[in-house]
Amino acid sequence: MSPADLELDCREMLCPMPVIELARHVGDVAVGGTVAVVTRDAAARVDVPAWCRMRGHEYVGEDAADDGVPRHVVRRLA
Repeated sequence: MSPADLELDCREMLCPMPVIELARHVGDVAVGGTVAVVTRDAAARVDVPAWCRMRGHEYVGEDAADDGVPRHVVRRLA
């Protein structure tokens, strides 16, 4: 996956904090831009795509940060 416009370091945060951080910062990128949420919280695999469906954004997918921690990428659509 290509670099995100904004990467949120949520490695030490547990549910629901990674999604709360995503909600706080998605407006920091332009429409069409991407935000990556880097977190060890396993619930993010379900929570981030569900948040995207509820808020009208695109869940691009999951890859890994340089240190191997899961990275969830979201494209801002509105």
